[in-house]
Amino acid sequence: MAASPSTARAINDRLALRLLQQEGPLTAAQLKTLTGLSRPTVADLVERLQESGLVRVVGETGDRRRGPNARLYGIVADRAHLAALDVRTHSVSVVVADLLGETLAEAVLPIGSDTATEAAVERAVALLERTAGKAGPVPLHSVGIGAPGLVDPVTGELRDSSGLPAWHRRLVAVLQERLPATVLVENETNLAALAEQRLGAARGQDTFVLLWLGHGVGAAVVLDGKLRRGASGGAGEIGFLPVPGTSRLPSAIACDGGFHTLAGSAGVAELAARYGITAVPAPQEPPSAALVRTAVGAAGDAPGEEARSAAAFLDDLAERLALGAAAVSAVLDPGRIVLAGEAGHAGGEALAARVEDRLAAMTPLRTEVRAGALGGAGVLRGALLTARDAAQDELFAPQPVNG
Repeated sequence: MAASPSTARAINDRLALRLLQQEGPLTAAQLKTLTGLSRPTVADLVERLQESGLVRVVGETGDRRRGPNARLYGIVADRAHLAALDVRTHSVSVVVADLLGETLAEAVLPIGSDTATEAAVERAVALLERTAGKAGPVPLHSVGIGAPGLVDPVTGELRDSSGLPAWHRRLVAVLQERLPATVLVENETNLAALAEQRLGAARGQDTFVLLWLGHGVGAAVVLDGKLRRGASGGAGEIGFLPVPGTSRLPSAIACDGGFHTLAGSAGVAELAARYGITAVPAPQEPPSAALVRTAVGAAGDAPGEEARSAAAFLDDLAERLALGAAAVSAVLDPGRIVLAGEAGHAGGEALAARVEDRLAAMTPLRTEVRAGALGGAGVLRGALLTARDAAQDELFAPQPVNG
């Protein structure tokens, strides 16, 4: 059955808005070319979108010929603001952006392990409010939150997890109670995978696994274009994976003895110490990231024994990472594994190439290994993308016109 005129208009409007979001300002002629619609249809939709406050004239092409085709139309990016939060064990980071994802204000706040739950929540909420205020008086429409732990795939709620601060779960509930905005929470590694798929090392990939290497380890699984969370939201909890090279097995309440022991920041630091590698991490940075970055630099530039020690450390680390990657490859056959997080980004292609070589010797399934392009910023970028998608789905969906 053919779409009604009103439905067709709504579909055309949404298509034009998506193009303006992806491509930036366009002329009516460019919209005609990209949408395949007729000139009168494009003229009508541009007028509708302007009247609805979604689109405005932002400039001209500079052509001598004046008229509608010379005008550049762009999305009204300041119609609403978005916020993204990266909630870590000892800190929270906030970014506020417009509807096109342009950063307007950002801040980071350390939260000590001795901070009481309610005090930690109030400090995090105040940080968001201050940052949003600096961005301007425009109201927040959507807030994306990235947090460690499991997110219930049915309710969308952050589940109570052992080993994580109580203020994490309480913060999400408080923001949902106090803000008129839509509040969305997602596992931090899943958000990093979304960001790498849209903007980084997994661009164009509809099947891949992201291996997060930060203070801890985790994985995000994307199969056939869809993020897979598992029955309980626990898909990718690779830190609990039993692996050789540890003194004991992980348990239901702790991942010590699992892959986390080999690839978590503490395990990487212990390995680096064996090779005499030292480094001072930046504020809020996992020590493993600074150590890996130092080793990559020394392996390429340092003379003699220092370079050999750095290269040997990277080889051993790659052997460890390949154990987890081999398990992922054998079960999921993802075709590509992205080494993300601060340590994965710090290792760059030098570490990724080593892991790929060792992985090729462990499995007959061809698996590319790439370094993440976004590092620790991947969580905030993914949270912002989630908030932007939610806002655009609502704001950029013009109501069908009767007729």
